[in-house]
Amino acid sequence: MTAPAARQLPGAVLFACGHNAIRSPMAAALMRHQMGRRVYVASAGVRQGELNHLAVEVMAEIGIDIADHEPQTFDDLYDTSFDLVISLSPEAHHHAVEMTRTMAITAEYWPTPDPTAAVGNREQMLEAFRAVRDELQRRIRERFAAPAPPNP
Repeated sequence: MTAPAARQLPGAVLFACGHNAIRSPMAAALMRHQMGRRVYVASAGVRQGELNHLAVEVMAEIGIDIADHEPQTFDDLYDTSFDLVISLSPEAHHHAVEMTRTMAITAEYWPTPDPTAAVGNREQMLEAFRAVRDELQRRIRERFAAPAPPNP
């Protein structure tokens, strides 16, 4: 008996957002941390951005280092053999849906707010970034949870 399809691990996952500077690198790092080498994980953006220092800081708070991440676009991807593309912004989802026309991928949309839209002091900004990090971590844990062992 095999696990339900929703519980089977894909071989390769791409997380995508607008600039590959906050949400998608955070999600990819969280997925790598949870899955290790069991799943190939990458991230990309519709446009190339610059890695946000607050994203680096909130990931470091949970022991994950993304400081060496270099943002890239869909066009920069060396390999596009993904089983699953998880979009975190509307524009990235539009691009992922276009990919399904020519590639055998599954596209999922996880609407995720851009934490740079938050206003306030430094601590309030960090809280917005932490909220995105924690929500991505929750979604990854739920979506890629290990299947329950079959009943004897």
